[in-house]
Amino acid sequence: MNEGQEMEEHFSLLLETLQKQEMTEFRELFLALHIYEQGQFYQSIDEADRKQIYSYLSPKELADMFDVIEEDNENMKDYIAEMRPSYAAEMLSEMYTDNAVDLLNKLDKSQKAKYLSLMSSEDAGEIKELLHYEDDTAGAIMTTEFVSIVANQTVRSAMYVLKNQADVAETIYYVYVVDQENHLVGVISLRDLIVNDDDTMISDVLSERVISVHVGDDQEDVAQTIRDYDFLALPVTDYDDHLLGIVTVDDIIDVIDDEAASDYSGLAGVNVEEVSENPFKAASKRLPWLITLLFLGMSTATLISHYEELVSEASILAVFISLITGTAGNAGTQSLAVAVRRLAVSDEKDNSFTRLIISEVLTGLVTGAVTGVSIFVVVGIWQHNFPLGFVIGMAMLCAITVANLAGSLIPMLMDKLGFDPAVASGPFITTLSDLTSVLIYFNIASLFMQYFV
Repeated sequence: MNEGQEMEEHFSLLLETLQKQEMTEFRELFLALHIYEQGQFYQSIDEADRKQIYSYLSPKELADMFDVIEEDNENMKDYIAEMRPSYAAEMLSEMYTDNAVDLLNKLDKSQKAKYLSLMSSEDAGEIKELLHYEDDTAGAIMTTEFVSIVANQTVRSAMYVLKNQADVAETIYYVYVVDQENHLVGVISLRDLIVNDDDTMISDVLSERVISVHVGDDQEDVAQTIRDYDFLALPVTDYDDHLLGIVTVDDIIDVIDDEAASDYSGLAGVNVEEVSENPFKAASKRLPWLITLLFLGMSTATLISHYEELVSEASILAVFISLITGTAGNAGTQSLAVAVRRLAVSDEKDNSFTRLIISEVLTGLVTGAVTGVSIFVVVGIWQHNFPLGFVIGMAMLCAITVANLAGSLIPMLMDKLGFDPAVASGPFITTLSDLTSVLIYFNIASLFMQYFV
């Protein structure tokens, strides 16, 4: 029996004990699961069974499970609404602060105020501190549950602090060192605390070179820093270098996933995270882009009609329109994807602009030349008309080069103007490439008409 089948049987047994109201057996089976598996079971059952769980589990036990459920789950608001307000408030208090904030941000103002009013002033205060930070910043994703010590204490006293705070801290692998005014002055790892003598002073073993981020930094930049340095956590400071919180790697994994989904949504021209089984609702999300592109595509059709006389003289030209526009569109989309990715990972965006443009133009010339020569040979042999093959090949070379340039230039310009470069979507670049490709194709054809008509 494989692991999936075992888990399915375990879930079936859990559901059976839950519906038979065998609380002791259910708790034993449920708490034996990994927290992630608890969350999977919880999300697989209906509202009536979930309400039964609330009477079997303490708010702390439920909070541990809610800490690992994806905060972008569209049912999170419903889960909270099912609970008694006091139970939900206590559960939110037991969650890690950053996760509780993410969950509260999904609720409307009145609901948010209700749950905060039911919490202790200390817990509510910690959550309110994070609620006012702007979305997608270091402040919005940091946690205030971390361990800090001072430099003028021994390893022994630092270990005492660590042991007392470890149960509420989100991670203890890094211990941050602050001065009397809470300025960040250093960092020491858990390993350093373990291997050094108890009487060693923290000031003698701490590392003063601390990589930190500002509370207002974009979450994407924070993710890049953690990826570059392979950190498990990163301290967050204010303008005066006061230590405010830490961003942990599990939150950064969520950020990377969100940013990837956002970029892919931009490239596709549709929100890929909004999955709806209702065809009318799904269509309403996609139609605005499609209608916009339809009108842009009409300009291509208008341009083709402008060359109607040319096509009537050499009808064979019409055969290759879709070939040239399709290939150029594909090249433009490839260039767009590369440009957006480079912008996401580049540390020197200002210096990479010219280099990227030159690189993409050269890439377009190489790919266009190879593709153009290939189609020149194919058309020449197929139509027994090498001048026509030359026209198609030259048009292919120029169209691919221009598409490559547009695919890289447009997102770069959008980034310079402060917009998300990913919104320069693939469908938009493809439609734009159609327009330029048709223009290039017929202009080249008009120059060489006498050689193949």
